[in-house]
Amino acid sequence: MMLAYIFPGQGSQFVGMGKAWYDNYDFVREIFDTADRALGFALTELIFEGPADELQKTANTQPAILTTSIAMHELLKRAGIRPAATAGHSLGEYSALVAAGSLEFSDAVRLVRMRGQFMQEAVPLGQGGMMAVLGLDFDKVVEGCRLAAEAGTVEAANFNSPGQVVVAGEINALKKAQETLKSLGAKRCMMLPVSAPFHSSMMIPAGERLAVELAKVEIKNPEVPVLANINADYYTTAEQVRDGLIRQVSNPVLWEQSMRCFIADGYNLFVEIGPGNVLTGLLKKIDKQSKFINVNGEGEPKPVIARLKEVL
Repeated sequence: MMLAYIFPGQGSQFVGMGKAWYDNYDFVREIFDTADRALGFALTELIFEGPADELQKTANTQPAILTTSIAMHELLKRAGIRPAATAGHSLGEYSALVAAGSLEFSDAVRLVRMRGQFMQEAVPLGQGGMMAVLGLDFDKVVEGCRLAAEAGTVEAANFNSPGQVVVAGEINALKKAQETLKSLGAKRCMMLPVSAPFHSSMMIPAGERLAVELAKVEIKNPEVPVLANINADYYTTAEQVRDGLIRQVSNPVLWEQSMRCFIADGYNLFVEIGPGNVLTGLLKKIDKQSKFINVNGEGEPKPVIARLKEVL
């Protein structure tokens, strides 16, 4: 089997994620403690106790999901399981780069905290958002955004799976796009509970600010290839990583294309590491033949490790 790790992005968070493993494993507690020290506040308390509306804030959500995902990854690492490649959806790309040895965890957790702040501050609250478009081909979604652009900025932001694309932009343009996309055959267009138009050109100022911070951080060549959101191709050098993380903020997430790249290259066992199971659900829509395992911090990890070792 060819093993790839995939890491979730924003939207998978919930109060209490990772608590069971935190209570039972010293090395998990070490990772959460490292995040608290790196950020200078009690992120762990926020993750485990909430309140939920505070955890939902982008600048808190991003380091929270990263920390939880890396704590779960550490269990597999200590069990001697290694992937042949990694990938992550949006924010999850940072988890993938930590797992691949390209970024230090303490640097990554500080970066995603700032990334969240920069993304939120790039567009005033209430002026931008995101909308899920279901049941429409990619090219028609792009065409619908083009037609709706007369009302303002609206662009395809996440190509998640067949029939699921997320668009981002100005609120008025999103309303216009909703009408246009339904006229083109979309089954549903749902506004998402996010506070900014992530992965659109409206995020360019956030990418510029993030570039300044990335310049201060040591980035290494990945120890295993990491699939990049921006082009569904592999990062193999530190320079590619640095450039890709800057561009990723304001460019679409090519998730379906990335998973099809993995499948074409022979990867057939995917382990989703982090809270929830969103990526496993998407992958089932992309390819029903691949095998999937979730490592989400729930339940006893020994059966999961045993199952992984058995199929490998």
